[in-house]
Amino acid sequence: MGIQQRIKDHLLGPASENRIADVRIGLGYTAVMLENGQTGVACTPIRHLRPSCTTFTGMLPLTGRKADELLTFVTSAEPLETAIGLAAANALANTPAPEHDTGDVLNAVKLGPADHVGMVGHFAPLVKNVRDTGARLTIFEQIDAPSGMLQPAAEIPDQLPECTVCLFTATSIINHTFDRIIDQASNCRCVILLGASTPLLPGLFTDYPVTGLSGVLVTRPAELLHIVSCGGGMRRFKGVIQKVNIAVSSQ
Repeated sequence: MGIQQRIKDHLLGPASENRIADVRIGLGYTAVMLENGQTGVACTPIRHLRPSCTTFTGMLPLTGRKADELLTFVTSAEPLETAIGLAAANALANTPAPEHDTGDVLNAVKLGPADHVGMVGHFAPLVKNVRDTGARLTIFEQIDAPSGMLQPAAEIPDQLPECTVCLFTATSIINHTFDRIIDQASNCRCVILLGASTPLLPGLFTDYPVTGLSGVLVTRPAELLHIVSCGGGMRRFKGVIQKVNIAVSSQ
């Protein structure tokens, strides 16, 4: 069973008890707010949008519906629908919990010069911090040929198994590459799924080589919706979200 189906099955119960108050499909992120104010975000898959003035061709309106109707989108083959579904899932799942750690995600990794970090997805704000530890860094992106510090995603099967630590983008859930790629990180001592799209549901990842999740809690929903609508992303989210980390316990 793929991760999208796991997310859907796990949240269908609480989703059926909630309704959608607002949906914003921005250029950087997509946001879904429930009627109780809980809000989740997921990266908008710009590369996969239709070359048309109508990028979302699904059902309208999206507001007023039960949350399980939008949650069902998470298993869609259409990346934009998957993003909406994942944002709905994160609205349901990403709520404060005692086990959340609010420290820097790299603190738990404890990198050193002996480490080789494979970064699946370019997390620019983390690059300097990783390199300052002396660790070697390889960044994989969806490009056709090497470009500066970036390596094509096609190199993942050859290079990621040689890494000791993996920082893995949660956008992989949206573009449907998570289940295909994640096992390439099986040799890593630490695998962190991270980004604002991350569903904070550690129990769903115990069968994968994921050791930790790093996502966000939306603390000021109305302001976040405005930022998303104006094309803003993580750099503009400061003060309206809280970054949190949670360990994934192996079975």
